[in-house]
Parts: sequence; C-alpha cells; structure tokens
Amino acid sequence: MKKDYYCFRNLLFAFKSKVFDNKEKGEQKMKSGIIDRDQLVKRVTDAGGQWDVLVIGGGASGLGIALEAVTRGYKTLLLEQYDFAKGTSSRSTKLVHGGVRYLAQGDIALVREASIERGLLQKNAPHLVKNQTFIVPVYSFWDRIKYTIGLKAYDWIAGRLSLGSSVFISRKKTLAAIPDVRSKGLVGGVLYHDGQFDDSRLALNLAQTIIEQGGVAVNYMKVTALEKGPEQQPAGVIVEDTERGASYKVKAKTVINATGVFVDDILRMDNPVAAKSVVASQGIHLVLDKSFFSSAHALMIPKTNDGRVLFAVPWHNEVVVGTTDTLVGAPSVEPRPLEKEIEFILETAGAYLLKKPARKDVLSVFAGLRPLAAPKEGAQKTKEISRSHKIMISPNGLFTIIGGKWTTYRKMGEDMMNSVEKKQGWPAKATQTPDLRIHGFAMGMDWSDPFYFYGSDAADIKAKSNGHWISERLKINKAQVEWAVTHEMARTVEDVLARRTRALLLDARESIRISTEVATIMAGILNQDEQWVKDEVKRFDGLAQQYILQ
Repeated sequence: MKKDYYCFRNLLFAFKSKVFDNKEKGEQKMKSGIIDRDQLVKRVTDAGGQWDVLVIGGGASGLGIALEAVTRGYKTLLLEQYDFAKGTSSRSTKLVHGGVRYLAQGDIALVREASIERGLLQKNAPHLVKNQTFIVPVYSFWDRIKYTIGLKAYDWIAGRLSLGSSVFISRKKTLAAIPDVRSKGLVGGVLYHDGQFDDSRLALNLAQTIIEQGGVAVNYMKVTALEKGPEQQPAGVIVEDTERGASYKVKAKTVINATGVFVDDILRMDNPVAAKSVVASQGIHLVLDKSFFSSAHALMIPKTNDGRVLFAVPWHNEVVVGTTDTLVGAPSVEPRPLEKEIEFILETAGAYLLKKPARKDVLSVFAGLRPLAAPKEGAQKTKEISRSHKIMISPNGLFTIIGGKWTTYRKMGEDMMNSVEKKQGWPAKATQTPDLRIHGFAMGMDWSDPFYFYGSDAADIKAKSNGHWISERLKINKAQVEWAVTHEMARTVEDVLARRTRALLLDARESIRISTEVATIMAGILNQDEQWVKDEVKRFDGLAQQYILQ
C-alpha cells in the first residue's frame, strides 16, 4: 500500500513538473518576444472555464478594447478571422490627428477628444508616432485669414497637447519648404503640426502588448456562430481555426463585436432580423515616388471639388496621396478603387504639383472601408455622417462598437469597457491605458533608419541581419521576414509584405518581385513544403496585381 502511494506520488510529481516546465517554456518564449501561435490557440481552447471578455475583430477598435480589458485585470481573448489590421486599419492616410476637417464641420468635441488621444499615443508609442509638419498653400488674401484663424483654433483646442503652433509663412518660405507646388498666384502658406504613424505596425504592437499583459490575441480564428445562454444572451462563440480547419466552442461572460464594416454579420448571428447599423465609405490612396513631392513637410489641400481635404504625406521614403469618401454597397475584404476616385486624386494632385502624376507613375493604390454609423434619413453624404464612435448593446446583451478612427482607438476601448462594467454589474475599474507603454516603446527615433518602426526590437533584428537586402529599394532584409514569423505571428506572404513590412502598399511591382524569396524563407520556419511556397506566391501575386494601375 505504502509502495503504491509513493509510486502515485512520484507519477503526480512528474506530471506536475512537465506541466510547469511546459508553462515556463511558454512564458520564457513570451518574455523573449517569441509568439508561438500554436500555444496561443491551445490557450483559447484550454481556458479552464469562461473568458471574462471575448472580442471579435483585430482592427483598431478590437485591439483597443482588448488592451483596455486585459489591463483592468479581465481574462481577455481577441479573435481575428484574417490577420491583425487586414482591413481598414492598415489602409489609413497614416495620420494621428485631431481632424482639421471635423473642425470645419463644427465638431469641436471630436477634435478635442482626438487631440488628447493623439498626445497620449505619441507618448506611449514614440517609435511609431512622430510630429509631422503640414503646409497649406494659400492662393488668396481671404484664404490666408481663413486658414490662419482656423488652424490657430486647432492649436487652441489641443491645448497643452498641441504638437506645435501654427504660423503663416511668406511666399518665399513656402516655396523653399515645398518647392514642388504650383507657384503661380501663391501668397504664402500656413504651417501647422499633426501626427503621423504606421497603422499596421501599431496594430501588431498592440497585439503583442495584449499578450504581454496576459491576454490572448490570435489571427486566422473565424467566429462562425454565437453560443447562447439560457436567456439567449451571448455566452461564447464557435470559432474555426482557418489555418488548421479545426473548430472549437469558447465560453465567455461578455462578447464584444468590433468587426468594423462587418459588424452587421455578427449582429445577425445574435438576431437574424437585426437592422443595418453601418454603411461603408471607401477611401483610396495613391503612392507616388518622392520626386513628385520631395519635401519633408506634408501638403494639405484644404478644399477639393468634392468638399474634402487632400493630403500628400511623406511616408517610408515615398508619398501617400489621398483620400476619397465614397459610399459603397456591400463591404468586401479587398475593396477595389473606383476609376472616378483614381482620376479625382490624380487631377487634384496635378492641379497643385509642378510634376503632374499620371497612372503610370503610381507605385501602388490601396483602398479601405470606413465603418460609419448608418445615416439618419435625409443625410446621405458621407461627410454628414459622424466620425465619432458609437456603442450599442443588443436586447440579448451583445456589445457592438461602430465608427471611430485610429487616433481614438484607446478612448474607444475605455468607453466600451466602462459600458461593459456598468451593464454587467461589475465593479467599476479605472483605466490603465493612458500611461501604458506599447510594445516597442523607444525614444529618440532616427526616422531615416529603415528599421525605426521596430522601436526597442530594432537592435535584435539588426543583429540577426546579414547585410543581404531582399529588396534594396524598400530596405527589406531576410531577418525581418524571419522576425515577422517568429515574433509577429505572420502566417502568409501577404502578412509579411502588406503589414509586417509595407512593401505591397509602397511598391506593388517590387513586392511581386520578392514574393518567392519571402515565401521560401517563411516555409523553412513554418515547416512547409515547396507546394506551399508555390501556392502562397500565386495567391499573393494575384492580390498584388489589384494594387497596380493598368
């Protein structure tokens, strides 16, 4: 009997040792920055009961909510059916801004909120957000007064979080600062400050931060149905791991729908006859060589023939020009730019730039869909629809967020979790995110360094670099591809070339040229065969063709 006891005790000790050893190895991987997707999927299915908060959607709003939840101490899971920031959240104008246009519309509250959040984001992710100067070219005395006063008001609303004072500059100084703009009739310019960032890199760093804080964020996990409790309240989800083809039931106390333009799909899982809650507004951007606009300042054209502003923003040694605001029908994962949008940007940019861009000059064109609250009757123009975020709670208890923008992602998370705590009767907890440093936090960035956007990770990547550029033009190194797979959960060539690096958005033809080498490097790490490489290259190259103007 005594012998059996000691035998059982030793077996139990050995089992516990193995469990704790595996857990310790997993924690060591996380601490080193290595993200093992298989381990994360295991945590999804071995949660040991319910998750407190389950967020559907890995874009700006979903990531912001999940980070807010996990830092308040809730057991938090985020599921993304494609890749983090696959949709709208990787296709912005790359601005962290208060919104000059919203000020012109009289939405002072939104401008104030965004200005505060812009300051917090720059403080918490200084490796991704920088102070960018903009110049508005002025061609009449009246415009000089109007834009000078308007941008001074912009400064005043931002208060102590202003990135710098706006100022009118002379014609001579304007031409010296932005020599590529039309000089005929130029009176001068108004210089002001706003923020610029890399959107998909911020999304990845937020996912990493969620994991470091003890939460789980996983890509390629598609929610196919909601699980219901005894009173029809959402009590979890059925999720498919699209990489493996396996499905799981996951329990949760609270389910949050943060799927952007696709929120209605989830709402109809909760209620098949749910009314339409969002409309999709398409915005496109053209990427041009820096020779079209060589300045370090950004250009803001304050009024176009459709009533919008147009930006030309230096970004990763190219220039991003946009955007449009076009209502479209049913949303799609890969929206296509419309001919009228392309022509509008080329014509408007051509009216202000000395070197007029043509279709053949476009390095890449990309489109994104904004999830806007469905307009009230009579308000059909997109500029009449509020950009503020809105939180909805269905009769069954499904939480949904719509609207919003990247700049206010943190505030969206805070507002959502405040609503969850109130509705669920949980004790109110103070937000922890205003002073939370985002993964990669590093001060004093050299913005000319091709590795700058890695922040505190840059030194490790450089150390692994062998000096061999896969793309000399785009400054993409083999070490970056390896890092994307091992540390940033990249699973496809598109993940690496569209979001871990920005090759697809910066130069679609160059991204096609290097896709085979990228796939080969990835296959070696992911233990994939030659057929996988061929399939990945074919899929990516087909997608990249959509980013090229024929």
